[in-house]
Amino acid sequence: MGKYFGTDGFRGEANVNLTVQHAFQIGRFLGWYYGREHKCKVAIGKDTRRSSYMFEDALSAGFTASGADVYLLHVTTTPSVAYVVRTEEDFDCGIMISASHNPYYDNGIKILNGRGEKMEETVIEEIERYLDGKMPEAPLATRENIGCTTDYSAGRNRYIGYLITLATRSFKNKRVGLDCSNGSAFTIAKSVFDALGAKTYVIHNEPDGTNINRDCGSTHIEALQQFVFDHQLDVGFAYDGDADRCIAVDEQGHVVDGDRILYLCGLYMKEKGQLETNTIVTTVMSNLGLYKALDKAGVGYVKTAVGDKYVYENMLENGHRLGGEQSGHIIFSKYASTGDGILTSLKIMEEMLERKQPLSQLAAPVTIYPQVLKNVRVYSKPEAQNDPDVQMEVGKVAAELGDNGRILVRESGTEPVIRVMVEAETASICEAQVDRVIDVLKRKGHVLPE
Repeated sequence: MGKYFGTDGFRGEANVNLTVQHAFQIGRFLGWYYGREHKCKVAIGKDTRRSSYMFEDALSAGFTASGADVYLLHVTTTPSVAYVVRTEEDFDCGIMISASHNPYYDNGIKILNGRGEKMEETVIEEIERYLDGKMPEAPLATRENIGCTTDYSAGRNRYIGYLITLATRSFKNKRVGLDCSNGSAFTIAKSVFDALGAKTYVIHNEPDGTNINRDCGSTHIEALQQFVFDHQLDVGFAYDGDADRCIAVDEQGHVVDGDRILYLCGLYMKEKGQLETNTIVTTVMSNLGLYKALDKAGVGYVKTAVGDKYVYENMLENGHRLGGEQSGHIIFSKYASTGDGILTSLKIMEEMLERKQPLSQLAAPVTIYPQVLKNVRVYSKPEAQNDPDVQMEVGKVAAELGDNGRILVRESGTEPVIRVMVEAETASICEAQVDRVIDVLKRKGHVLPE
């Protein structure tokens, strides 16, 4: 991770940690970087935050000032930006303006390469050097070489058409609930499910610039749980702000998280002969219950660092077809280069229809171990993580848990936060063991005041 860019782009509070000057300079650099031998072409999408419009203008100004042509997808999802740049000719990169599941006052700049993948670290390092003034100022384009912006909502519409083509069956008479998180999914998800014949019931699809992710979406799943239960729906799907995550709710109102989605999709793909390498890529945050269920089903797995970027890199390197995170980033590498919440919904619907089983039954074999995760804001992530007393306490907890649980302490990729997670046989054990480690962090002076 660099000074500005974490595992999921440059993220911070709008006009505090992430400013219009940053956005302008990023556009200036990338427009010059890709425009040295040809005219740079970039696609830009955004979510529904009030500040996203400001950053869209700043990025566009930077790119065009360096001679690049900008194609504006407007409010759309991260996977749609990835789809456009990887399937159409001549796009050098894509930009998504979003802070994903964060509150509205945060924002972020996600940069994708011309294959629709997270940008290479070598390029990110060059951008950071430019932001810090360690490189000469990029030359300004003049006269006919100045770039221009183009309305390209057609690219987003083409992505909608692509999603519709992936469905193998009609959704006729299926009662489906969608929680669009007042974010990017509101422009796409209902259109897809309606086109496929579902009886679609949508909540949180009226963004006002400040209500994205507020008590809704994949990080506040209880709203959809209640909605599915009250309206007796067959299934529900909740997305995050930029719709690269999906968390499902079964017909009984129970949560089906990313781990259970990986399990049920993995077994279905194996049965269909689509799970090449017979391996699912997970992260270190996946639940023990997932691994026990996969062992029983004869499906292999590997673990990466947290972040869909690392999941995809492992999939690409080893030819794996399915991977993802507990948080709902699910990647089907045959169809997408990023996590795609709406695509994930479609694949779950396919399995429900093909097997003629409700989601509760498909997810039942995975017994989720109780898990407690607490985020601790710290002065310095490396100092807190590497403190000998903290490491000693973590070792003690791990020894006490043995084979019946585990502890994981890791740094957030986007915030000044240490995450302490424990899985065990009961929630009370988890809570007590997590608090033991946090108490040491506090005693050693690592924790920021609340």
